[in-house]
Amino acid sequence: MQGKVLIANRGEIAIRIMEACKALDLDYAVIYTDADRDSEHVQRNRLNGPDQNAWRVTSYTDPNDLLSVADHTGCTAVHPGYGFFSEDYRFARRVTVRDRPLTFIGPSWEVIRDLGDKINTKRVAQKLGIPTIPGTSAPIYNEMEAEEIAQHILDIQREQNEPNPAVLIKAAAGGGGMGIEEINRVEQFRRTYRRVQNYAKRQFGDGGVLIEQRLCDFNHLEVQLVCSRHDERIHFGTRNCTIQSTGRQKRVEAAPGFHASCFKYDFDPDQVLDSVVEHSLKLADYVKYDNVGTWEWIVSRSGRPYLLEVNTRIQVENDVSARISYLNGKHPNLLQEQIRLGLGERMGYQQNEIVFKGASIELRIVAENPGRNFAPWIGTITRFDLPKHDWSAMYSHVPSDRPYPIPSEYDPNLALALVWGDDVNQAKERARLFIDGCRIEGVDSSGGGILTNLDYLRQNLDRLLTF
Repeated sequence: MQGKVLIANRGEIAIRIMEACKALDLDYAVIYTDADRDSEHVQRNRLNGPDQNAWRVTSYTDPNDLLSVADHTGCTAVHPGYGFFSEDYRFARRVTVRDRPLTFIGPSWEVIRDLGDKINTKRVAQKLGIPTIPGTSAPIYNEMEAEEIAQHILDIQREQNEPNPAVLIKAAAGGGGMGIEEINRVEQFRRTYRRVQNYAKRQFGDGGVLIEQRLCDFNHLEVQLVCSRHDERIHFGTRNCTIQSTGRQKRVEAAPGFHASCFKYDFDPDQVLDSVVEHSLKLADYVKYDNVGTWEWIVSRSGRPYLLEVNTRIQVENDVSARISYLNGKHPNLLQEQIRLGLGERMGYQQNEIVFKGASIELRIVAENPGRNFAPWIGTITRFDLPKHDWSAMYSHVPSDRPYPIPSEYDPNLALALVWGDDVNQAKERARLFIDGCRIEGVDSSGGGILTNLDYLRQNLDRLLTF
């Protein structure tokens, strides 16, 4: 391979992309803001001189700044990481069709556009017979039509003996949990519908509303796909990411997605996992998916799977899947695979060469107060010592040899810890050992000590893969 990669991100993912580029013998350049100057993703590079490869920008979300750095440094590709521009099809399109085109390391911009629209994804999935959450697949603007749909969804839940039937009324143009209300009786519908519709018009300029079944007792699963631009598509198993903060941010993830040693399921867990993998590959084939991606599912207590959305990017937890996967006897590096395939190489292996065994867990270590709605803690880290084992890995941008002020501009994520074992129980025990070995100290502006979610992570390990 040839080329130079602009790493258009920050923190631990920037470091992981740096390491992947080094392993592939690719040159790279990184960007940073003033707030991130103390981050390891910056300090490990050269900030000045003739061989400078770290460049200051005003913002990670200013495309002009990013592309100026790419042009100035002779980069031929852009890796967006996750967040920021990773799922922005307009940015991906601009990168690839400009006068000095660059390779966008991710799916094609057309795929990002089509799958980034949840309504379109649901419509395509339904066309292919892939199960989705019962409800509308297009915005509804007529109150009477919407009420009939809501009544039908409530009736279906009662027929299925759902103990607490409910319907969500959602602003179609909304996002991030905005413009969503819930009813459990059709008599509540019209008033709630009008309130959501008026809110949607004010906030989004579009009064379209979606009607959807509310699912409250479920597990959140993911299917990791790796695809190439040569019509090659394989999977790297399933993950379970049900343990989340109140803001729907994942805190503990595990692979595989279910395991009979953890819970007495009302369904065949292997059969359900096989079905979500099969459906995910079916949709990927249909849309000609051509890079790394994650298919997100929710599975009810009765074992019914529903496609939630598609994340057209590398995810934070990609290594959870890699640690239960073996290719030629080794754990694959999915970031290396993403870069290699994004630059046009063929996959070079097939599904039957991937062997799955064991279990893995990822812990997201965050400076936050879980007891107060996961409120972020901002201050200076004075000690940051995390254990090292031959069954663990740690990714972090926090230095261990000097104080580190946490930038208030970004989420106070400190590290990702990966542990793995021969089975789920061993992985959980190793996760406890890892947490017990963490030594994190810090002080805030008022002299108070650091708050982290380490106790929360430990307390929730026994919830893994359960309902």
